Amino acid sequence: MTAPESVTDWLASRDLVPPRELALRIAAIAPRGADRTNVSRADELVDAGEAAMRTVLRDGCLTRSSALDLLAVDAIVTYAFEAAADDPDQLEERAAEALARIAALAAPSEA
Repeated sequence: MTAPESVTDWLASRDLVPPRELALRIAAIAPRGADRTNVSRADELVDAGEAAMRTVLRDGCLTRSSALDLLAVDAIVTYAFEAAADDPDQLEERAAEALARIAALAAPSEA
């Protein structure tokens, strides 16, 4: 049995290659190393996108300098849905969960 392809290898195999600067940002926030056991590639990518978006929001995203970071988060989440398309029966549920997780980031935190 062949070992599952890592997220890093899967991302590198995509047909459309983003511009260099964006590709570097995507690589910086993409999951690296060994894939987590029992976690789908799509879920790993959504987790990475959510974590990166938390950072962007924490650091402030009101300037042009954050545009590339926002594009990278968008790309990671888009890749997550490309990966999720491998299991179309779960796509609607995954989309609803991802939307809820990302929308929750905009909610004011309770300190």
